[in-house]
Amino acid sequence: MDNIITFKAELLSVFCNNLFVIYESWVLKTKTYFSRNSPVFLLGKCYHFKSDESGELSTDGSSFDNINTEISGNVDEFRKDFISRIWLTYREEFPQIKGSALTTDCGWGCTLRTGQMLLAQGLMLHFLGRAWVWPDALDIENSDSESWTAHTVKKLTASFEASLTAEREPKILSNHHRGTLRRNCGDNEMRNEVYHRKIISWFGDSPLAAFGLHQLIEYGKKSGKIAGDWYGPAVVAHILRKAVEEARDPELQGVTVYVAQDCTVYSSDVIDRQCSCTDSEKTDTKAVIILVPVRLGGERTNTDYLEFVKGILSLEYCVGIIGGKPKQSYYFAGFQDDSLIYMDPHYCQSFVDVSIKDFPLESFHCPSPKKMSFKKMDPSCTIGFYCRTVQDFEKASEEITKMLKSSSKEKYPLFTFVKGHSRDYDFASSPLREENDLFSEDEKKRLKRFSTEEFVLL
Repeated sequence: MDNIITFKAELLSVFCNNLFVIYESWVLKTKTYFSRNSPVFLLGKCYHFKSDESGELSTDGSSFDNINTEISGNVDEFRKDFISRIWLTYREEFPQIKGSALTTDCGWGCTLRTGQMLLAQGLMLHFLGRAWVWPDALDIENSDSESWTAHTVKKLTASFEASLTAEREPKILSNHHRGTLRRNCGDNEMRNEVYHRKIISWFGDSPLAAFGLHQLIEYGKKSGKIAGDWYGPAVVAHILRKAVEEARDPELQGVTVYVAQDCTVYSSDVIDRQCSCTDSEKTDTKAVIILVPVRLGGERTNTDYLEFVKGILSLEYCVGIIGGKPKQSYYFAGFQDDSLIYMDPHYCQSFVDVSIKDFPLESFHCPSPKKMSFKKMDPSCTIGFYCRTVQDFEKASEEITKMLKSSSKEKYPLFTFVKGHSRDYDFASSPLREENDLFSEDEKKRLKRFSTEEFVLL
């Protein structure tokens, strides 16, 4: 065993040295282009960049000089909206994960990160609303490219198993520049900024953060996963549900998560979660985040599902898709034509202590969107929806059911909404919370099946 470990270490060393030589003079392009003539959808919002000129737009602002003011404003609205979404990536040098020697998730934690992004979007809808945008979004600096340096290669080799195509960290604002962003703001804007920071802090890389990597890994252990393992989208869905159930922050008591069973959403089970008793005296209605693990085909994604996925991402209820392409996990948030718009967690950034006052926000916001052809998408994914009230859920289920029927070319839709409880159909009811066993035996079996059936998304 020692010889094998030594051999692996020597192999990694040789690989890293050669990697530096190969990439030392390369320049990495990061600009993403959008068509002027097609609408762009981002989590239920539609943007139009159409003008009299032909060609394409880049999202970094460098190609907007010749566009009229009206069009440019719309482009900036899209950029501000996209940048305002919370971006969670690989981190290094964070507190050691319990039961391991790991102080980074580079190379294995990206599906957990995409799950965090989806949950973060649900919480942003809950506390801030879909119309909210970060006032400082357009102040984040971004460049088209950056030459490979020793520092860049060091970060790449730390996660080379999963991210040979990973790119540089985006530039962030200096402390001096960050200070100039402070502004006199009204009570509502101050409230929004408090929640903006609070939501990010819940995903901090520390053992105390409710939805941080450390906590998610602890819940993952109940399904047989440990730090350093790869997690599929379905397993992450169940881990997120358990994390929200176990969250103790009073602010989070108004939110619950429901995970569909075998591609079926049981309406009464969802409503029961929304109307659960919060104390001995009253019953409050909770907002619900619905997670639906699905497969969009067999070994490859079936292109017949393209219109359905586009329809889902155009709904106001959608909070994104945990998915990716083989060996890379992405958070899908929108589309243009037949390309999906996503945020990439495969950037190894430095640990940020979110417990300190006025911690820097810039590394939690992605300065530039990316696009990927739908054909490249891995079939394993988890779709997310947010419904604030029972009425919202009923409306959403009707709209999504119509979309499922109209998009299904086969006899059976991708997933279904069914009236009643799961127990009415001889399935196990939603598991009760147990102090010493967070997952029921039925859940454990289901999670193990997901782990073996899904493609590994690094």
